[in-house]
Amino acid sequence: MRKNFFQLLFLISFLVLIIMSGNLNADSEVIIQNPLESAEFEVILDNIIGFIFNIAVILVPLLIIIFGFLFVTAAFNTNKITQAKNIIIWTSIGFFIILLSRGIMGIIMNLLGVK
Repeated sequence: MRKNFFQLLFLISFLVLIIMSGNLNADSEVIIQNPLESAEFEVILDNIIGFIFNIAVILVPLLIIIFGFLFVTAAFNTNKITQAKNIIIWTSIGFFIILLSRGIMGIIMNLLGVK
């Protein structure tokens, strides 16, 4: 089943390549657009940090709720209690680091005079 899936995927990508190559002439240029929408390092770095921050804002509360539930329902099982406490602690530390990255990025850009 898995082998058939990869064969089908290869066949589809090969057909797409053939169809797209038919649209090109010898005189035409191939233009690759910039997917980052900017050529400046500061903007790219800010976009990456903003993307990670948006994902963290969604995941951190979910992780705390899920492992808080595991902590409450551990029923004196020390392994589950320790696992839940460690994950909640490391989730909080990771979110704090992500918050600091936004702040440090702003401070550095302010010191360098970048808008």
